[in-house]
Amino acid sequence: MRWRGGRRSSNIEDRRGARRTPKLLGGGIGTIVLILVAMYFGVDPTPLLQGMQSSQSASTSGTRPTADELRNDPLADMVSVVIADTEDVWSEIFARQGRRYEEPVLVLFTGATRSACGLGQAAMGPFYCPADQKAYIDLGFYEQMRTRFRAPGDFAQAYVIAHEIGHHVQNLLGISGEVHRMKQNLSEAEGNALSVKLELQADCLAGVWANQADRARSILEAGDVDEALNAASAIGDDTLQRQSRGTVVPESFTHGTSAQRKRWFRTGLESGDPDSCDTFSAERS
Repeated sequence: MRWRGGRRSSNIEDRRGARRTPKLLGGGIGTIVLILVAMYFGVDPTPLLQGMQSSQSASTSGTRPTADELRNDPLADMVSVVIADTEDVWSEIFARQGRRYEEPVLVLFTGATRSACGLGQAAMGPFYCPADQKAYIDLGFYEQMRTRFRAPGDFAQAYVIAHEIGHHVQNLLGISGEVHRMKQNLSEAEGNALSVKLELQADCLAGVWANQADRARSILEAGDVDEALNAASAIGDDTLQRQSRGTVVPESFTHGTSAQRKRWFRTGLESGDPDSCDTFSAERS
């Protein structure tokens, strides 16, 4: 993927590692003194220590990295370029429809972080929170993609980001809210089926981004599409269930099968048209 000459986004919030600071009881030396005093008087300091760990691992604040900081962090730099590219593509698409695209923020975190949708953990993988219009990712997920899912490559990584931004587009269009309302009156299996359609549409919208970005800036290189399709296949519900439990339970699917995820990403990629991504009315998911 040709990304190195691209524009960097200013909508990156970095909550990783040393950028977090403990907030418990003022943090720092004050907290340490309290712990020492507790130990002196025979009080178990465990709750204080746990509180400190919790505040460190579930930070809600971060910094906006500078361009130089991003360039010294190649993975974060690439992600910033991808986000900027989605901003350009979706701003143009929305403008053609007489709408204004509201740019989301991408939060980089390590381990766990708080969002308006609750506590986000690295084990959950990347996610989007409609309540605060932020996408969240622990960049360690990309190492899991390479080793556990066998889905390496920078365009596979870009596909993951573009999928989450697809959820942001759905939120702005009111699709996510409508699905949430509909699910309130459905059985679990019916609600899961609706979630699958929502996720497959986000895959399709990721393909739309790739199409438009390549037309405008020629970002795709040989093998890039295969990288994205491989990633889509690797995180299909049927593939993940077969690997983890040895059996497949279709009524529990929430994201779609490997074949479905590949098909809908390719649909968006080949058409470049958001209207082609109507997974809700399609005869075949």
